[in-house]
Amino acid sequence: MALLGSLALAFLGALAVGYSLLEGPGVWGNNTAVVWGFPIANYVWWIGIGNAGTLISSLLLLTRQNWRASINRFAEAMTLFAVAIAGIFPILHLGRPMYFYWLAPYPNTMDLWPQWRSALVWDFWAILCYLLFSVVFFYVGLLPDLATLRDRETLGRGWRKIYGVAALGWQGSAAQWQAHERLHRALAVIATPLVCSVHSIVGLDFAASLMPGWTEGIFPPFFVVGALFSGFAMVTLIALVIRHALGLEAIVTPAHFDAMAKIMLAASVAMGLSYGTEWFTSWWTGEASDARFLRFAFTGPYWPFTVGMILANVVAPQAFWFPAARRSPVALVSVSLAILVGMYLERINIIIDTLSIGYVPSFWKLYAPTLVDGAILAGTAGLFVALMLIASRYLPMVSIHESRRLVAEASR
Repeated sequence: MALLGSLALAFLGALAVGYSLLEGPGVWGNNTAVVWGFPIANYVWWIGIGNAGTLISSLLLLTRQNWRASINRFAEAMTLFAVAIAGIFPILHLGRPMYFYWLAPYPNTMDLWPQWRSALVWDFWAILCYLLFSVVFFYVGLLPDLATLRDRETLGRGWRKIYGVAALGWQGSAAQWQAHERLHRALAVIATPLVCSVHSIVGLDFAASLMPGWTEGIFPPFFVVGALFSGFAMVTLIALVIRHALGLEAIVTPAHFDAMAKIMLAASVAMGLSYGTEWFTSWWTGEASDARFLRFAFTGPYWPFTVGMILANVVAPQAFWFPAARRSPVALVSVSLAILVGMYLERINIIIDTLSIGYVPSFWKLYAPTLVDGAILAGTAGLFVALMLIASRYLPMVSIHESRRLVAEASR
């Protein structure tokens, strides 16, 4: 039933995307002032969620955190699906998506090279590199488990052949385990700076411009922390659902949620500090355009978004100071959903607050999303849920070989 519902949403999104390609960007809420709208907000939101999965897994691997084995697999799967979905939006936002290959350095036979100063080119390479790396990182960690599924007699012969081909001849020898461990840690070492650079590039999409409210040196680290923040919120929600649906209460324990809640609490403090730094800088500089931007954010027509962002991203996670809240499924779901909504409001605020009141008053214009914008967002959410459901049906959502190692170590 969940799969059918999510596929229905994905189909609605596909219809909205098809309608957009047929009629053009005029069916969105974008206008002559707010040339970025829901498409770019969706892109930044999804790429933030996607960035967190590999970062979480690699950091926990490098710091030798045993509780990593309970969450790393679906965190990495979340990365693959979220980044793939995020890659749709820069192409849609081109206006003429049939020329998306202009973003790549194809042979220059017609003396037409990509505009390397364009943020879309940065996004293209950031998403492509990160997606390819995430696939490799996910697959390397999955190899021993694919061999385990290959050797299960309860599976049909056809499935055993499929898993056998995917396992690439893994036999579990000492040499293979040594090579696997070395490669996995090497990839984790590469993943950490790669993730930071990818979302820093997304932050520089804004910070490299000359628009008021965007020329902030704090944006790259601010965006990286925000990605970790929203990513842990999504991982927490997925962990709660998978734990209940697959009966994994003995593997995904309250201690895991306690640790993730503490990280979300620390990230919310960092987000609050980032907001305060950004607003204080706008006020302290005395620049007229920055002061106008700050007043508009808190008193303009979008002020509910600003207040909602603060309540969701800074105030709500403070509940995790209390141990009971960190282990309560109701509190975890409520705060995690609030964080995801708050981070989306932040992406929207960054775009519409600045573009609605640029430097030229005669060019000011408010933004309102359309039903097509909403349908595309709902469709991507449905597609994400459907992909996670399919992955949890055919792949082990908890690392089998790492769980076995932990059990063996605990029994010594």
